[in-house]
Order: sequence, then structure tokens, then C-alpha cells
Amino acid sequence: MRFNLHCMMPLVLCLSACSEDMNQKALTPKALLLLFSLMALMFIGLWVRSLLRMRRENLAWNWPRPIELAVGAVTDFFDTLGIGAFAPSTAIFRLAKIVPDELIPGTLNVGHTLPTIAQALIFIQIVDVAPSTLLPMISAAGIGAWLGTKLVGDLPRFQIRLGMGFAMLLAASIMLLSLLGVLPAGKDALMLAGWQWWVGVIGNFVLGLLMPLGIGLYAPCMILVSLLGMSPLAAFPIMMGSCAFLMPISSAGFFQNRRYQVSSALGLAMAGVPAVLLAAFLVKSLELDTLRWGVVGIVTYVALSILYSAWRDRRRTANS
Repeated sequence: MRFNLHCMMPLVLCLSACSEDMNQKALTPKALLLLFSLMALMFIGLWVRSLLRMRRENLAWNWPRPIELAVGAVTDFFDTLGIGAFAPSTAIFRLAKIVPDELIPGTLNVGHTLPTIAQALIFIQIVDVAPSTLLPMISAAGIGAWLGTKLVGDLPRFQIRLGMGFAMLLAASIMLLSLLGVLPAGKDALMLAGWQWWVGVIGNFVLGLLMPLGIGLYAPCMILVSLLGMSPLAAFPIMMGSCAFLMPISSAGFFQNRRYQVSSALGLAMAGVPAVLLAAFLVKSLELDTLRWGVVGIVTYVALSILYSAWRDRRRTANS
């Protein structure tokens, strides 16, 4: 059984062609739920098969330790709030010397896949984003990330991170001024139309394209949909559906080369899914204005993190 992007992409693109009549509006979320459920089952099957093969080949692996379960619970809880899981997980793994640096990318991809799919399954059901907006934006991010792995290697990482960081700070400032009443307040739309639809789809494609550079999708997507007049809640099924589509595919390669730490990945997955359920309940219960304040805080934090990463990489290059 081979998990292949080319076999999943046409299905999402076909779903994206759905029109807005009532029957299809009800059917589309169910189709997405079916798609992500199948991807989760395929992912679990591949993982179990890989672990059993390692046992047969006498390659030792261990069940997660309490600290690895704790990392999964904490990082996926905050991931569900839109902060992201990769950067905090990486920091903890390095500081506590839990996972060797060369195994961190694979461990993060494999371990956070099931919690990310859980996020998508939950928010696609509880946030009623119009299919004509949800599906094209998920597809655009998926196609962008797929192309990005092939195209962005030669792009100037420092300049892109610098530009993205300052752009996100500017956008967060605009949202803050709206919340303070200096600028018009944000809207609560759950769909895009006209030029805003094109900006949303193309914008999410660009965000997907930049993911291989280490720029996460969550916070920029929150800003994108908010500035286009959508409810901040609308970002959750869009950004989580995009990542849930990508991560099982990228993780499959790590099952082949085994460049991940099994115990830590299991810890992320086993503790992450319950943490997602708890955090999703919290997000759903928040007032929209409270959520907007949260978006401003999250985006500011992520923007500063991107700028710090750009500065650190430039300093490291200068010293080498």
C-alpha cells in the first residue's frame, strides 16, 4: 500500500468543483470528513505495518515516556488554538535533549499527523464555512506545499522570512486598531466571493508554497481570512484541513527511511489527540471578539518568532 499525493489530490480538486446548492452544501463536509477519515486509517495502517516490520528486523523501539506524552499534550493543545506545534515541540526536544536534531523533522511530521487530522475533523463539523471557499483554499494550500518542496530550495530564505514577519506584524496591528475602534470592525462572513475569493485562494496557495521554508500556515491564514472580512473561526477548518491533507503524505516517507524517533512520535500522537478535543471545546466556546484578541496575540508571537529565526540563521551564517 503506497500513500501517494497524486492519488489524493484529484479527489480534493473534484470536491472543490461543488456548487452552492443546499444538497451539496450538506454533502461537502461529509465528503471531507470521509476523506480525512480514510487518510487517518491509511496513515495508522502504514505506521503499524512499519512498526511490525521493525520488530521483525530486530530494530528496537520503545513506547513513549511520560515526558514525551506531556510534550504531545501541551503542544497539540496550543496547536489547536492556532499557535502551531512544530516550533514548540522542536524547542522542547532540543532543550531537554529528547530527540536528536537529525530525527526531529520526521518525529514532528509523524507524531503530529493524527492530532492535526483530529483538528480538521472537528472544525469542519463545528464551523460552517461555505464549501466554495473551504475546498479551493484547502486545495490551493496543498498544491502550493507540494510545488514548494520542488521550487523553494533556491529562494532567499532570510528575505522571505523577514518580509513575512513584518507583514504579519503589520496585519496584526491593523486587527488591533479595529478591535480598539480606530478602524472599522472586522466582519463575520463564512464565505468569500468575487475578488476576495481570488485573493483568498491565491493567498493560501502562496502560504502553502512557503511552508517548506519553515513558515507555518496557521497564523498567516488567520490573518488572511480576517483581513478578507471572514470570521476568525473560519480560519480553523481552512488551515487545519490544509495541514491534515499534507501531513500524512509527507509522513509516509519517514516510515520508509525511519528517520524519526518512534517513542516521541507515539507520545505526540497518543497524548495529542485528547488535547485537541479539549482545546477545540475551548475555541468553540469563545466569543468572537475574544477570539480576535487571541488571533492578534498569536500572530504577533509567530511574527516575532519568524523574525528571530531569520536573525538567528543570518547570524549563524555570518559566523560560519
